[in-house]
Amino acid sequence: MTQKTLLNETHRSLGAKMVDFGGWDMPIHYGSQIDEHHLVRRAAGMFDVSHMTVVDLKGARTREFLRQLLANSIDKLKVAGKALYSCMLNAEGGVIDDLIVYFLADDFFRMVVNASTREKDLAWIRQHAAAFGVEVVEREDLAIVAVQGPQARALVAGLVAEADRAALDKLGRFAALDVASVDGVPLFVARTGYTGEDGYEVLLPQTAVVAFWNALLEAGVKPAGLGARDTLRLEAGMNLYGQDMDETVSPFEAALAWTVSLDDQPDGKPRGFIGRGVLEAQKAAGNARQMIGLVMDEKGVLRHGQKVLTANGEGEILSGTFSPTLGKAIAFARVPAGDMPMGAAGNVRVDIRGKEVPVRVVKFPFVRDGQPQPGIDA
Repeated sequence: MTQKTLLNETHRSLGAKMVDFGGWDMPIHYGSQIDEHHLVRRAAGMFDVSHMTVVDLKGARTREFLRQLLANSIDKLKVAGKALYSCMLNAEGGVIDDLIVYFLADDFFRMVVNASTREKDLAWIRQHAAAFGVEVVEREDLAIVAVQGPQARALVAGLVAEADRAALDKLGRFAALDVASVDGVPLFVARTGYTGEDGYEVLLPQTAVVAFWNALLEAGVKPAGLGARDTLRLEAGMNLYGQDMDETVSPFEAALAWTVSLDDQPDGKPRGFIGRGVLEAQKAAGNARQMIGLVMDEKGVLRHGQKVLTANGEGEILSGTFSPTLGKAIAFARVPAGDMPMGAAGNVRVDIRGKEVPVRVVKFPFVRDGQPQPGIDA
């Protein structure tokens, strides 16, 4: 059965085109996906992401548990409210899911995981939490609205109680804060997002989400759908689980080596996180497949599954789209290990309906702070 967020009827009343997304009936756009993309890059847009799963972890040994569960080091979080992006791996080093975890207290951490992986994530977390006596609580009572763009923070601040605005204004990136709305609704505001723009992801009671959404509308924030969210995140160089990585792909093969911490525990012993041995072997061998960024200067669109031809062998397009900001096609591709010359088109080609089209290998993100990165818009 298709699931619906409490904003479903609101989306429909705003003219949204609805599609199935991981078993959820979600808005793909409200008229123009490209207009919504530019709106977020230039002003502010809001997304209903209440299909995401919020999980609270409680118990005296929660940090110890997370040292084992996550490939990134939970000990990087030393100040309450700070957040960490990490992959959660299986024993073979494959990515079960990517997630954000927030440190709220010594015995209290909060995770936000993907919607499409909800059941397997919860089962995996509960399976490994039991040995540490950690309580795993799925917060089905919470909704999430993401407000993103250069004007996002100012517009959200206007809906926050005046007494909390100064603290919210000081909130750093990748951190969260409990505040109240002007109506007294508790808000968990995180300065995180999936667009490459500044802004907030706001967790709040399901019972208050429709009123909060409508208040944002009245403040001038326009809605944006999952279509714009996808083009925004790809321009920002952010992976999509299930398309750019899955349980057969390691973080090293998904350009996420920066999220892997081969660190020691506070007691000086190696941190034995799940999948560590496989990652160490892969790193030592140096033969892991690599994920690269591509730009196509010719007309056309790069799409998932297209064959990529390199001097080192064949690969394939993972995420591919027309970039509204750049005005040309961009993509992630996974290709064999080996040197990959940047820049000049022709070193790498993509098979598009039998025609080998030259593409340029570039570093991503493709766009940062609304502007093309150096070398992208050649």
